Amino acid sequence: MLIFTDLDGTLLDHDTYGWEKAKPALALCRELRVPVILVSSKTRAEMNVSRLELNLDSPFISENGGGIFFPAEGAFKPPPEARFAEGLWRWSLGISYPVLVAALHDIRDELGWAIRGFSDMTGDEIAELTGLDPAGAGLAAMREYDEPFIVSGEVRLDRKRLEEAASRRGVLVTKGGRFYHLHGASDKGEAVDKLARWFQASHGPAKTVALGDSPNDFTMLERVDYPVLVRSSRQYPELAEKIPFLIKTQERGPAGWNAAVSALLLGE
Repeated sequence: MLIFTDLDGTLLDHDTYGWEKAKPALALCRELRVPVILVSSKTRAEMNVSRLELNLDSPFISENGGGIFFPAEGAFKPPPEARFAEGLWRWSLGISYPVLVAALHDIRDELGWAIRGFSDMTGDEIAELTGLDPAGAGLAAMREYDEPFIVSGEVRLDRKRLEEAASRRGVLVTKGGRFYHLHGASDKGEAVDKLARWFQASHGPAKTVALGDSPNDFTMLERVDYPVLVRSSRQYPELAEKIPFLIKTQERGPAGWNAAVSALLLGE
């Protein structure tokens, strides 16, 4: 079995970023040697810290599917096109960050909206918006494949106009828990699918699980054998129709993650 999981609001508490309530299921994954693969809009720098704190040596997927990183000490074999740097094998899937920043500026000029991306913000602004400390905000600013942004002011956001403006520039917009994100065609679902197929080709068939709590997780929920929607403050009734076998947790964040993963691993 392979477990793909979002971080904020899913494995990590939305407000405190803690994962204490998920510790029993994480320990069970280690005992059963089930890889836990982090999938997030966070940067490689942020996620490498998180996976070390969580004691994980599995690959992780950064910035909404932009890159897949294989720790040198892990058991996963990277594909031939991966490149090694700073203890990680990098498998790039997304559009480079400078191209995304230029596209966001063009979209802002076209729509005339008060759009601000991370590239426009100071470290203090990023820290205030995310709740991260200054060091964490610095890691969050180290973007490679995805530009988080906000739209402020009195404008009523027209999602269709925003997506059309992005499409004209060959990029996509998704909505995460705190920010909109501008990125290339590769999303969480495509990256999960690529990594699952690569693992299965090397290690044999394996069932797949994905856990998430917000719209930018939906593409990966659609691609796995056991999709899990972790409860949040928002409801997505249309998702159950789109994904007939969707599992919904009763509890939020890491508590919901723990209950769902434990039940799947123990066959409950």
